[in-house]
Amino acid sequence: MKLKDFPEHIQKHLIPEVTGQVVYRCLDCGTEYDIDRLLYTCPACHSVLLLADLAFDRVKKIDSKTWHQIFDYRKMLNIAALKGIYRYHEFIGPMMPLDAVICLGEGHTPMVEANAYLQDLVGARFYFKNEGQNPSASFKDRGMAAALSYLNFIIRTQQLDGVLAICASTGDTSAAAALYAAYLGQKVASAVLLPHGKVTPQQLSQPLGAGARVLEIPGVFDDCMRVVEALSEHYHVALLNSKNSWRIRGQESYAYEVAQWFDYDLSGKVIVVPIGNAGNITAVLEGLLRFHDLGIIEALPKVIGVQSRHANPVFRYYQEKNPQRRLFVPVTVQPSVAQAAMIGRPVSMPRVIRLVEEYSRRAGDDSFAVVEVTEQEIMDNMLLANRNGHIACTQGGESLAGLRAALRAGIVNKDEVAVVDATAHHLKFIGFQQMYFDNSFPPEFEVTPKPEYQNRPQLLAPEKMPVHSPWTPAEMQEFTQDMVQQVAAALGLKTKG
Repeated sequence: MKLKDFPEHIQKHLIPEVTGQVVYRCLDCGTEYDIDRLLYTCPACHSVLLLADLAFDRVKKIDSKTWHQIFDYRKMLNIAALKGIYRYHEFIGPMMPLDAVICLGEGHTPMVEANAYLQDLVGARFYFKNEGQNPSASFKDRGMAAALSYLNFIIRTQQLDGVLAICASTGDTSAAAALYAAYLGQKVASAVLLPHGKVTPQQLSQPLGAGARVLEIPGVFDDCMRVVEALSEHYHVALLNSKNSWRIRGQESYAYEVAQWFDYDLSGKVIVVPIGNAGNITAVLEGLLRFHDLGIIEALPKVIGVQSRHANPVFRYYQEKNPQRRLFVPVTVQPSVAQAAMIGRPVSMPRVIRLVEEYSRRAGDDSFAVVEVTEQEIMDNMLLANRNGHIACTQGGESLAGLRAALRAGIVNKDEVAVVDATAHHLKFIGFQQMYFDNSFPPEFEVTPKPEYQNRPQLLAPEKMPVHSPWTPAEMQEFTQDMVQQVAAALGLKTKG
């Protein structure tokens, strides 16, 4: 749809201005730094950073109804830079020229309501938000679209060359980072650090296919993260993990899309998100608070974080009900099918703590909670979801298990409507499904397959197979009749008439 075809009162708002005054702001000491350099922690106190727009008041001059119309009408524009997460340009990177934006089709993933059977079984109305339908098949593309657009902007304005983008990953981050870096061609080289043996073959194939330099090291994700953090402090590299505040900013778009889906009415809604490195739940909280600041949403939904019992430092932190007595203690993770959540030292935890304080102040103490689920529940709920028409990954199974745990605990009630986050495509974790079907999980995973969820192919063989080739017409007819009878018997079919 062309700009001139929109209502006159909204036309001037649809193409965003390049404006704003974005800075890095230290979460602890409050020191602000210019965004003209790659910065991940505060040089003064070494705390994590958030992005702040010092000219944010300008967007407050637009009333909430007009913002609703801006976002809704932008959906109809045929402008590539506004097709992805930068539909919310003013809230993600207001200083970003549209021709610097990298959009590979990320964002605006479908919300698929669970069927009646599954909702009755779970005990609440809910949707899966299918983040696996992003370009690299996970939610990480949201953050990479913002981080690589910013990197593209910096490269262009400062005429940089030989930039190396690096990340630690359990799979999805490396796939997204390599994909978006590859789109920038010779401007950016990509390298990823993976924990050896802890990434599925499907996930490993993605950065390799995109041309990234893939380095595997012993240990788990937390060990890889320590290495890339040290590299970002001492070498000229662009860090693409969620310690990069642009990653968080891009992932805020998830919250904006949920709000837009419900026509900006989030009363009685619940958002369920798995917690890994805590970047995603940070982004959801921050995005909701920013929309609430402007009255774009009047009510804040409940936000439920989910962790596996095998990697549960955030759950343990919030088990202490007295905020004054809470102490964050990293944990040593055990093997988990929810590999993206297998993190014992989430780097965004300081952001979570600060944002939850503000979120609870505005929406009440019951507006945020963290629940714990077992590996058995994760696998069972992934298979349950996918047997009812979804494409949930293991983290999606973790989210559904978390919703059910929250319902049992009374944290969520049956009259509320939930959005359950399926962070990646089911096919990325197909190996765990096969292990379930084959009953081949190592004991440390603590997963025992339920027969009703197991599924295997059944081989049908004809009684007589000609050894020569090609078959005669009579032999082909005999084979076909034999197979028809066997298939009919296997499926319990009845003849017509």
